[in-house]
Formats: sequence, C-alpha cells, structure tokens
Amino acid sequence: MKFIVIGAYGKSGRELVKMAEKNGHKVLAVAHRKHDDIHFKHELIKSSVDLTADDIDGYDVIIDAISAWTPVTFAIHTDTAVHIAHLIQGTSIRYIKIGGTGTMYINSEHTKMLRDWSDYPKAILALAEALIANLERIRSFSDIAWTYVTPAFNYDPNGKYTGKYQIGGEYVDLNTLLNSYISYKDMAKAIIDMVEQHLYIRQRIVVLN
Repeated sequence: MKFIVIGAYGKSGRELVKMAEKNGHKVLAVAHRKHDDIHFKHELIKSSVDLTADDIDGYDVIIDAISAWTPVTFAIHTDTAVHIAHLIQGTSIRYIKIGGTGTMYINSEHTKMLRDWSDYPKAILALAEALIANLERIRSFSDIAWTYVTPAFNYDPNGKYTGKYQIGGEYVDLNTLLNSYISYKDMAKAIIDMVEQHLYIRQRIVVLN
C-alpha cells in the first residue's frame, strides 16, 4: 500500500513512517518545514493545506499526525481535515486523523467528555476544544472514508513496543480512561493494522493498552 503521513517529523509521525515501512509499504512523509537531523526515503516539504490532487494521486491512505499546541496554530487541525476531505471526495483514499483524549466521552449517554472533568488540565483545555471542533467537522463528511483515532490518556513517546493493544469506542469510563496507557510505537502498530485490515471506517476509536 501507499501511505502519506502528514506531520511526519513529529513523534507520532516518525513512528508511523517507521511502522508502515517496516510492513513493506511505501510512505511519503509530509511536513511544512524540513528538519535536517531527520531523514526519510520519500518526503514532501509542503503545508498540509497546500496539498493538491496531484500530490495525493495514487495513494491509499492519508494519516494526519499534525500536532499544534498554541492558540494561533490550533486551526490547522480542522483546516487540514477540511482540505483533505475535499481532495479525497470521489476517491478511495482513506483519511485517518490522530486526535486528543479530551474528546472522549466519559459517560454512556455521550453528554460529557473528558474535557468536562473538573480536574482536566487547564493548560490544554483550549487544545481539547479545538480538537472537539475538529472531530465534529470530520464527522460531517459522510462521503469519505475517515477514522478518528484517539490515544490513551497516558500516551508515552518513550514507551516500548509490545505489539499489543485494545480498541475502544466513543465511551470509556473516567477511571479507566485516566489509567489508560499506550506507547507511540504501539499506537503506530494499531493504526497501520487498521489500514491493512480496512477497519473502523467512519468511526472514532481509542487505542488502549
């Protein structure tokens, strides 16, 4: 298969590129600026919102691993999703977005999200709001093959690869969610597996230990 990973220089992006290539796939690493200390076999230095139909032609899946941590950059999450959605409408290209745990429901009625928890870190509350808006916008596209993938609450860039993970749905109870864990390497494994097995189309899922 042929993959595009947007945000490839980020920690999640790098693990995704490695895992996909390990499984024998061709990967185009996309980023808005080059990092001289990191090298990919195939790369495209271009803003995600400037990608064209020609850039993505012939690819099977686009994985959006963009991370934006400041209020002035939050919009890139939804801007990218909308741009990619418009590009892939009428094609078989799949779109996978790595989102945030703050968007997870913590009650079975789906009326409260983790961001509503009284002790949710205020420093990342605005980011959670941006990612919630991002998720809702992605849900509005009923004519593309999207999947929104949320990592466990404890998402560890330094964690070991085990090859083991569980997939959950929209709701995980608060205590379970707060104690959940996944390494970046196992998160990448889960995402590549779901692409290869054509799973979770038009669903939001969470990857847990």
